[in-house]
Amino acid sequence: MAKPYFLRNIVPRRESRREARPLLGVLAGLTWIQWAHFFTGWLAWTCDAIDFYSVSLSVGALQTEFHRSTSVITTTITLTLLFRPVGAAIFGIISDRFGRKWPLVANLILLAVLQLGAGFSQTFKQFLALRALFGIGMGGIWGLGAATALENLPVEARGLASGVVQQGYAIGCLLAACINIGLVPNTTVGWRSLFWTASGISLFAAFVTALVPESHIFVRARAAAKAKGLDSTGRTRVFLRETKMMLRRHWVLCIYAFLFSTGFNFLAHGSQDLYPTYLQTTKNFTAHNASVATILGNCGALAGGIVAGSVSQYIGRRLTIVIFGCIVAAFIPLWILPSTFPALAAGAFCIQFGVQGLIGVVRKSILHIPLQPLIRCQRDEVPVYLAEISPPGFRATFPGTVYQLGNMASSAASQIEATGGENLRTTVVKDGKVTNVPDYAKARSVQGIVVGAVVAFTILVVIFGPENHSLHFEKQKVAFEEGVSQEDAIVEPEGHQDEKESSSSRQQSLEEKIEGSARRV
Repeated sequence: MAKPYFLRNIVPRRESRREARPLLGVLAGLTWIQWAHFFTGWLAWTCDAIDFYSVSLSVGALQTEFHRSTSVITTTITLTLLFRPVGAAIFGIISDRFGRKWPLVANLILLAVLQLGAGFSQTFKQFLALRALFGIGMGGIWGLGAATALENLPVEARGLASGVVQQGYAIGCLLAACINIGLVPNTTVGWRSLFWTASGISLFAAFVTALVPESHIFVRARAAAKAKGLDSTGRTRVFLRETKMMLRRHWVLCIYAFLFSTGFNFLAHGSQDLYPTYLQTTKNFTAHNASVATILGNCGALAGGIVAGSVSQYIGRRLTIVIFGCIVAAFIPLWILPSTFPALAAGAFCIQFGVQGLIGVVRKSILHIPLQPLIRCQRDEVPVYLAEISPPGFRATFPGTVYQLGNMASSAASQIEATGGENLRTTVVKDGKVTNVPDYAKARSVQGIVVGAVVAFTILVVIFGPENHSLHFEKQKVAFEEGVSQEDAIVEPEGHQDEKESSSSRQQSLEEKIEGSARRV
């Protein structure tokens, strides 16, 4: 009796693992251009995290500055998340059509300008508008950055590389917390200095990206299009036609990726966005201790992403996601119940180890999986889960858009916590006085139940999903090449093509000889 699909396909096939080269040898053989592409993708995602997390670290200061409640301030987080799919679609389409380099440069410059403007905001309406626009800029970064970092690497290195790239987000949060500890208290402008510093870092990332060559996949595709006589207008026509065909072919995959992205994004934002506010308001921690706990949590995230990324290269993406989802569920009590700093810091470390380990695998994978594995398992293993399940030539548009749609669906996570905390009050002693404050502890107890349910939902979805472990990105066509929407959109090496043509000529010659002999007879 045949095993169900989800049991047969949850672990990579043994023969596909045997074909892999040793990781250390692969890393030693990388060129400086491959390292540069990887670094720029990682740096872009790190800047994105610094810019986004600046609001979470400044909620208290923003309340004082604009005279608004926590739930109103967190509206800026919700709006940012709501507008991210717009940016993902815009910058993803531009990147898949015109290349990785300059769209990513423009995206980073837009982030820098909007972050700088937010630091100069004088009213809450100005701040709210700028953060909404910031969501458009932020939406494009992940798809472009992940595609830039991963598509130029050998398949054996993508498991580890994906975990490291994703943990650029954890490092960005950590850097933002360090700036909040070291710089903000020592400046007269307070929270604004965090936003201005983040803006400068994004501008630096744009400068570095401008110095790196274009992805070799697009260089090759442009040369091939030029050889065929296709100008820019012709490539655009092909791109639009193939995009429509891709959506018709892969609509089931789009729904699956959206549901999956909603689950892991809810885990991320539900466990991170209001954590510093929770520690300061309900647990009566100082801003310094809250930032230290945040830093420790992000250290756990960094470790989880790297461990999960490496492990997934051997046991498969989906099995790794299931394991790390169970880790998240196991540490929810430690995350919400304690009252002492060491216990809460340990809970933050453990919960982020699981959450970011899970997400580190996910974001790798969205980049490369055709629809067919949803129907039957017949392909090789893939580098990173979202990257791997993406239609071949749409490594920026597809994963970036579905990921940001998941962000949009989970955008209310912080507001749910904030509203719950404001309606569930408690008392703490501050400066020798008993003070009535929002009870984010009870709100987080409810949130803990919700997070547990989301973990179960995510595990259930991923068990029945596709896996395409160790897919070769470098062999696939880009979005303006004919046939890219097909399942087998592979670019054949020139030598192989010549060999096929030569074989075809020999076959035709043999057939002509046989036909001539038949006529003589």
